[in-house]
Amino acid sequence: QVQAVESGGGLVQAGGSLRLSCAASGTIFSSNRMDWYRQAPGKQRELVATITSAGTTNYADSVKGRFTISGDSAKNTVFLQMNHLKPEDTAVYYCNLKLTPYRGSNREYDCWGQGTQVTVSS
Repeated sequence: QVQAVESGGGLVQAGGSLRLSCAASGTIFSSNRMDWYRQAPGKQRELVATITSAGTTNYADSVKGRFTISGDSAKNTVFLQMNHLKPEDTAVYYCNLKLTPYRGSNREYDCWGQGTQVTVSS
């Protein structure tokens, strides 16, 4: 089935920036919503940011003012610009696309990225 491909992770110092990219190909579906999650060692996966096909965005309190989500739901591409990174942002970041056959459909299918490591040193 369809899997999204992620890139852009890496090792940066505190205060630095990274831009994550995620894209799904091989499908004619589009995304109702596109999300970024992260999972740190020993912790549960948490929702970091989300963007709807209408462009509405939401962020976890811990990243508000520092992270920006953007993308193109018709092309199944989503980005996460991360600025002023902190060591506590260290985690594996996963994108998830809520695929739908057409805008307005009530059917959705999860399309997950493979994960990309973000490490922020102090």
